[in-house]
Amino acid sequence: MNAENRLITLNNGVEMPALGLGVFLAPPEQTADAVETAIACGYRLIDTAAAYNNERQVGEGIRRSGIARSETFVTTKLWVADYGHESALSAFEASLRRLELEYIDLYLLHWPLPTDFAATVASYKVAENLLAEGRTRAIGVSNFQPRHLEDLIDQTAIIPAVNQVELNPYFTEQTVRNANERHGIVTQSWSPVGGVYDRNQNTGVSTRPLDNPVIGKLASKYGKTAAQVIIRWHLDHGFSAIPKSVTPGRIAENFDVFDFALAPDEIAAIDALDTGMRAGGDPEKFNRNSYMVTIDD
Repeated sequence: MNAENRLITLNNGVEMPALGLGVFLAPPEQTADAVETAIACGYRLIDTAAAYNNERQVGEGIRRSGIARSETFVTTKLWVADYGHESALSAFEASLRRLELEYIDLYLLHWPLPTDFAATVASYKVAENLLAEGRTRAIGVSNFQPRHLEDLIDQTAIIPAVNQVELNPYFTEQTVRNANERHGIVTQSWSPVGGVYDRNQNTGVSTRPLDNPVIGKLASKYGKTAAQVIIRWHLDHGFSAIPKSVTPGRIAENFDVFDFALAPDEIAAIDALDTGMRAGGDPEKFNRNSYMVTIDD
């Protein structure tokens, strides 16, 4: 395995690993082991969120790994129920407490609230203050569409360093990527291999990018798995990607992508698979009741 993870320089000069481990929907009882395994494989970016209810286990896995805190890059996110000045401050403190860390590397707003954008802005201003105090090394957003980015940038002082969005070969988010690029924002992909897709209930045909013949052909050519080809597609585009797994073999496999690269025409062939259909929530319709989450404090 070639474990030379690429570093991406954020717009404030902080370096972030391009490839990390995501722990969305990772059961708490499996998360610490997954994080420890990932770090042993070479991962240095771990992405969690207050709403995932596994921050404690992420911190435990990092401590068990035995590596220095300075060698890990930890991302967590502010949940929408805690948007607003005082509640955002309290939520940040709670995340630090659960992770048992003194600082966060990247702190994100988890979703925009189009129907209460004032609270979105207020929360981001809290993140700006936390950045100024050195309590987080970078700040950003998640699931923001171009108009959300423009509205936020117009009302705040610091351009987000990262916009983490649903992005995979079946949903390529070109307009969001263009907006991010205009502002010098790194595009980070959640569900990067399209694991949220499934089989069509009517036809039984797979609708997952992992089963697409174009990707399968490239996997055969390079002696890689379909997931490895898709992750490489993200990296070759210059994105950051955070594939999720709690399976040791899959965690290692997802990181074994630094010994090959896709040709421009191969990248274009995967680009052409875009369906324009998202599998996750719609940021334009998101509100505090979209996902009813109780954070275990």
